[in-house]
Amino acid sequence: MNKITIGLDTAKSVFHLVFKNTCGRILKKKKLKRHQVMHFFAYQQDVVVAMEACGASHYWCRKISECGHEVKAVPPQHVAPFRKGNKSDYNDAIAIAEAAMREDMRFVPVKSEAQQDIQLVHRVRERLIRQRTALSNQVRGLLAEYGIVFPKGLSQLTQGMADVLNDDTSELSQLAIDEFHYMWIELNELESRIKRVDKQIAIIAKENAVCQRLLTMTGVGPVIATAMFAAIGKGEGFDSGRHLAAWLGLVPGQHSTGDKPRLLGITKRGNTYMRTQLINGARASLRHASKKEDKISLWSTQCLTRMSFNKACVALANKMARMAWAMLNNEQNYRYAEAD
Repeated sequence: MNKITIGLDTAKSVFHLVFKNTCGRILKKKKLKRHQVMHFFAYQQDVVVAMEACGASHYWCRKISECGHEVKAVPPQHVAPFRKGNKSDYNDAIAIAEAAMREDMRFVPVKSEAQQDIQLVHRVRERLIRQRTALSNQVRGLLAEYGIVFPKGLSQLTQGMADVLNDDTSELSQLAIDEFHYMWIELNELESRIKRVDKQIAIIAKENAVCQRLLTMTGVGPVIATAMFAAIGKGEGFDSGRHLAAWLGLVPGQHSTGDKPRLLGITKRGNTYMRTQLINGARASLRHASKKEDKISLWSTQCLTRMSFNKACVALANKMARMAWAMLNNEQNYRYAEAD
């Protein structure tokens, strides 16, 4: 059956639709208010609905798929090359429909509500850590202007600030003491909020079967397990572990010509947060690899003999991504293989 493809350009209040047949011919255009969208698709015959994978796209994909339609979320960077003329709502919708009709187009897997809930927690955690880092750096810089410095580490900073604020012989003015006191309170509040979020992530990982499977792999903790589930679900959107590693930007870039291969540094594409967490997990695993005798640990220590520590961390993170996909795809826990 030849389905009509609808390119849907989403927005906050107004949605623009372009209908195309299988030959790519534009059949009609339509504009809907936000409250009209679901009513329209509820009474529409089965169609393919394509939209950009941008803000609120996962919500609309879920809602429209509940009406029995096939939905496709197209990465925005793949839509732009198909846009002709100036940027407008209808031109965007035409480009979305055109991109979705390409046989070799790669689509974004639609996240479930559970995945988005976990992603929300990670976004909050990421913001809190960023705010804590910015505030601690500001405090250190301001204190240094008064000749007060502390060793590295957040605990050293908060404890040192408490000692300075409680020191009756301090040369700081009352105005400076008051401001540093408020910043000290803010630092402690941020730290307590981060700990609360970490506890929430640990609870989620304990109750989620996919996360429990990922936790059996070395170098993976609750943060990585829940972040990976939020990002890829069960990995059904990837054909292989290699594709997942490439999506995470953990593979070398390539600039080859004339049948002469030329590899560059890692591409750093895709989910930056997920890639960062995997590399952090690989770094922690690599520090203890010399004390273990399984194949992955021996391979990791061998990597250190021929490359720098940071490169070895990226190589191990690449392997962890591939193993994670295999575990999810085959529904198997991680099995430690002893060295031959």
